[in-house]
Amino acid sequence: MPQDGSEQPTGEVYLLFAHEAYYPAAAQEINTSLVAAASLLHPRVRQPDGARIYDRLTRGRRPGEIVPLATLTHELDGGTRWPDIGDWEAVTADLLQLIQDRECDALSLGLPDIARALVCSGPHSEVRVYDPAAGRHQAYGPAERIEVLVEVGRQLAWAEAECALWPGDGLLVPANPGGAN
Repeated sequence: MPQDGSEQPTGEVYLLFAHEAYYPAAAQEINTSLVAAASLLHPRVRQPDGARIYDRLTRGRRPGEIVPLATLTHELDGGTRWPDIGDWEAVTADLLQLIQDRECDALSLGLPDIARALVCSGPHSEVRVYDPAAGRHQAYGPAERIEVLVEVGRQLAWAEAECALWPGDGLLVPANPGGAN
């Protein structure tokens, strides 16, 4: 990720984050959510943290890109620079509350364990799972992570077929709309 502020923020970027599972309907587990980046600018999201995360999330991205929170963590030197940006835990908790209160749209997902582990890992990480039936470990890496993101993208395209995800009302103006840091 560019550090010099030369990249302009991009619209239509999405944040994918895992969270504690909840069950809005019988036998329906929701453990991961995808929101429009602009949802980070909602006044009920911890600020200025949400706006700072928005700036990092959107800078230099392709339109339509789905960015897992773990990717931001990777880009922020494995998370060591999160304190300079904001409290991601408070922000994602606020986002989840917005979703549950229906004050923004989200693609709410019940990802299988391995898929969820992959989006919770960095882009170059490997998830190893023991298969007791085969008596060996199975490794899942960047290629499988990309497959998960492609599938989430398909679900997003279907969900947005008639209308883009609504980030909520009363959004704040981005802190650096011109791309200056």
